[in-house]
Amino acid sequence: MTETAQPILFFDSGVGGLSVVAPTRALLPTAPIVYAADSAGFPYGTRTEGEIAARVPALLGRLVERYRPRLVVIACNTASTIALPVVRAALDVPVVGTVPAIKVAAGLSGTRVIGVLGTQATVRQPYVDDLATRFAADCTVLRHGSAALVELAEGALAGTPPPRDAIARELAGLFDQPGGDRIDVIVNACTHFPLLADAMLAVAPHIAFVDGGPGIARRIVALTQGQAFPATPVPGRLVFTRLGERERTIAAGLESQGFASVEAL
Repeated sequence: MTETAQPILFFDSGVGGLSVVAPTRALLPTAPIVYAADSAGFPYGTRTEGEIAARVPALLGRLVERYRPRLVVIACNTASTIALPVVRAALDVPVVGTVPAIKVAAGLSGTRVIGVLGTQATVRQPYVDDLATRFAADCTVLRHGSAALVELAEGALAGTPPPRDAIARELAGLFDQPGGDRIDVIVNACTHFPLLADAMLAVAPHIAFVDGGPGIARRIVALTQGQAFPATPVPGRLVFTRLGERERTIAAGLESQGFASVEAL
């Protein structure tokens, strides 16, 4: 494989990492992309730390061996907060992780009350405590873990629009906490959640929603600076660890986003 053809490998438990692919393509429109979803292990947010810490490095090792990427992006907050150090130690390619955009939220908040909306596994991680202490020490940081929003995002890409009342219930997990009525910025600390941005804004138009996608895209550009890319865009490749009817439906819907092939790992 020539350097020009080497892909950027994006990895997530499902299709949430597409919210990171989009800003990356905006900056690197001709970069070859392999998007891998661990559909057999989905969802990560309800798994134990031990399961994720064992599963993610093993899968990424197989993916790197098969696709020989120039760069790996763990486009999943849960996997990053748990497995990133182990993955970086195990792989001989650069690895970019995904972390909650608490620093960005603190810079935007006027009320100094921030919501962090992620999976149950992500919001309980000490890493989130550290980010809050470092970048939002003068803020109240409220958290809510939602498995339902992950399922709603996956369903949306499979053709099922998210019900407004279901979105409202999950956001209430933040707003109904003491001080939650003062939240003015919410961190989407799961890459699935930006896929529901329009639905969230319809329920809470007074809230600024932020995520790490644009920052990750800029990091990818910095790490690949000076590298050769194709002269014109090339079709992306989708990889699933379980390729069933649901995954094929999602893949069909992603053809319009430049993903022309789908395969099983």
